[in-house]
Amino acid sequence: MEALSVAITERAERVEQVAGGSALRCRVLDVLVSALLLVLLLPLLLLIALAIRIDSRGWPVYRQRRLGHRCRPFVVNKFRTMAADAGHDTHREFVLALISGERGATEQGVFKLTEDDRVTRVGRFLRKSSLDELPQLWNVLRGDMSLVGPRPPIPYEVERYPEHWFGRFAVKPGITGLWQVNGRSELTLEEMIALDLEYVRRRSLRLNIEILLRTVPAVLLGRGAA
Repeated sequence: MEALSVAITERAERVEQVAGGSALRCRVLDVLVSALLLVLLLPLLLLIALAIRIDSRGWPVYRQRRLGHRCRPFVVNKFRTMAADAGHDTHREFVLALISGERGATEQGVFKLTEDDRVTRVGRFLRKSSLDELPQLWNVLRGDMSLVGPRPPIPYEVERYPEHWFGRFAVKPGITGLWQVNGRSELTLEEMIALDLEYVRRRSLRLNIEILLRTVPAVLLGRGAA
């Protein structure tokens, strides 16, 4: 594991050297956009939080440990979409079996459970509309995440990662990315990873702006949402 950690660090350093000033420009974009959206969307954020509390008991914001840049752990924020006392064994078994190839992809190729009794009524709407991701704007402002990048995995998912998948950790994780605007949940897991690795190779301010602009219609039209 130590050798793998060294390899991830070296890969990240190479990406940062090639990116040069684009990393700083992307960070400036992250700060400006996330701060602006947090202010503009505050009424919506409060309304969603209220709807979650009315629909089910428990705190409306769900916090979970994820792995980010160079496999460093951080706590991600999301609107809670499941019952407050929901366990995670079902999801863990599903994901690990999918990564290891013991379970084939679903008909939509999704990397998530499409039928999950743990999800609340409001939660289904939030997932379909991607509104459950909005609290991650705070993660972006803090510097844990970027607006654009690979999705941050749960630590137990990484237990079964093939070695070449670790290239995803060479950049900060993001709220949206290449696979979110190229099919989202309609893609297979391998296709998602391939697009993440492509993003790592091509990352630039121009690409980030392009992905952000393409994310808006993808979300509004619900393309590939599970």
